[in-house]
Amino acid sequence: MSNANSSDQHATEWSNFFDRYAYQYENECFTKNTVAEVDFLIKELELTPGAFILDLGCGTGRHSVELAKRGYTVTGLDISQGMLQEAQRHAQAAGVQITWVHANATSFHLDTLFDAVICLCEGAFGLLGTQDDPIQQPLAILRNAANVMKPKAKCLFTVLNGYAIARKYSQAKADEGQFDPLSLTERSECNLPDQAVSLPLRERGFVPTELRLLFEIAQLKVLQIWGGTAGNWGKRGILLDEIEIMVLGQK
Repeated sequence: MSNANSSDQHATEWSNFFDRYAYQYENECFTKNTVAEVDFLIKELELTPGAFILDLGCGTGRHSVELAKRGYTVTGLDISQGMLQEAQRHAQAAGVQITWVHANATSFHLDTLFDAVICLCEGAFGLLGTQDDPIQQPLAILRNAANVMKPKAKCLFTVLNGYAIARKYSQAKADEGQFDPLSLTERSECNLPDQAVSLPLRERGFVPTELRLLFEIAQLKVLQIWGGTAGNWGKRGILLDEIEIMVLGQK
């Protein structure tokens, strides 16, 4: 049986969204490459047997569970209780033990030090509340990650591609406030299929130069930046219109 811990946090638009989205998340096409993605993580993070891994914004736990099945000691952290309930269910079905933590990635506190940290498919990084600062929010997540990493530990983040976000908007849409070129943020309204409530969402894209600066401020060294769209991971250049960028860092 896995353990579930909780820390104080305020509800956000994103926690509400993911609570409602949790049950259908793993039906999405971008969740179908978990085994290959974990193979990639093990190699690039240089994970040794039994390594302690923190999965920030773990969602339904697909990477956490696969890593635990391979013998790693995993903690999964997420702001959504709904996502964590799904993650717990998947862990039980797989017969693995994982520590689940209900917390905000910008403000969590853990006593454990980890050999690696992952934050995949945005996993909180750049998923902004309406009042979140577009620089301080991702920086807080990076600082929290650095605080729980052992010396020389590695981390791997996949984040929204700021190039792609900027390229899809017209000047008219920027003038209307759907896209902010100063912060590379976009605003949208989301209606899930079985929900009458419309949720206002705000997302943040990134470009490599600022990612290097943010990681450096958090005292993390960027080792590599690659194209990182789910289903197309690899040591390759960034495609301007792809969804995600991958950052490999080290403390």
